[in-house]
Amino acid sequence: MKTFPILYWPRRTKDDADYQLARKTINNATGLMPEIITDDLDLGSLFAANPDATVYFPVFCESTGWWGELLGAGAVVTDKMIISSECQLMVIRHEDRARSRGGTQLLAAEIYPASGFFKKMNSGIATVADMLATDAGTILALFSGRNQSQFINVLESTGNSYLGCIGRY
Repeated sequence: MKTFPILYWPRRTKDDADYQLARKTINNATGLMPEIITDDLDLGSLFAANPDATVYFPVFCESTGWWGELLGAGAVVTDKMIISSECQLMVIRHEDRARSRGGTQLLAAEIYPASGFFKKMNSGIATVADMLATDAGTILALFSGRNQSQFINVLESTGNSYLGCIGRY
């Protein structure tokens, strides 16, 4: 059973400054060097075999739809670590091991935004914590809120095309 950190890195590692910085950041945060996975990542299988594992999943500026791979895997985003202007690490744990702080959740969503998206989405249901526009015309956004199902209902009722949401912080 693996309890040490796991860094998923889908790109070449040689001469990649973000890769080196990600390893250093994880080591500084945990005191351990992460195991590296460069192949396809199956979080469902990984968490079934290692429920205490923590996966660090990079989101690059040019990324689109990164959490589509995570849905249905019992995975939740518990934190994020900015390692450079080009890359953030999403800290992912099994939903049974994720800690919730006061009921507030960090909700990640991929959205094809409708007009008025920014004005409508800062509400009592969820507040924009961070977002990134992609070349494909989607927005990768992190919201803080208390109720995931209410958040999805509000998101869809405002005319946005919602493509996926996970998270708990």
